[in-house]
Amino acid sequence: MLRVMAIDDYEEVYRLWKQIHGFGIRSVDDSREGIERFLKRNPTTSVVAEEDGRIVGAILCGHDGRRGCLYHVCVDESYRRRGIGKSMVVFSMDALKKEKINKVSLIAFTKNDIGNAFWNEIGWVQRLDLNYYDFTLNEENITAFNQ
Repeated sequence: MLRVMAIDDYEEVYRLWKQIHGFGIRSVDDSREGIERFLKRNPTTSVVAEEDGRIVGAILCGHDGRRGCLYHVCVDESYRRRGIGKSMVVFSMDALKKEKINKVSLIAFTKNDIGNAFWNEIGWVQRLDLNYYDFTLNEENITAFNQ
């Protein structure tokens, strides 16, 4: 079952993130306060997938009024290859369409072979015509990768 993510889902979603090998979690952005701020700004576009009485997948999805972005797309390893990821993407894309968003982007780490194969498989196009830049405003927002 898919539904809109709520802040009450945080503990279970965070537990899921911690289980995903190679997943990067930011100390500030991915804290309960950071996710609550994100969900307040984007109340209808993030999604969780529930099966067997627990959350087995999640996507943080938001937009700036012009372009949507998917963050932290993940499915519990034991529930993969069952269409959950694709269904969650469709859910978030439909929510963005309702808000008149016409283009969506995402970032996948180059080392994330499983994720990159997934995006290619469901029809997303890798952009080779641009460079992605970051500028850190808060040095305390450290990314830690799960082993």
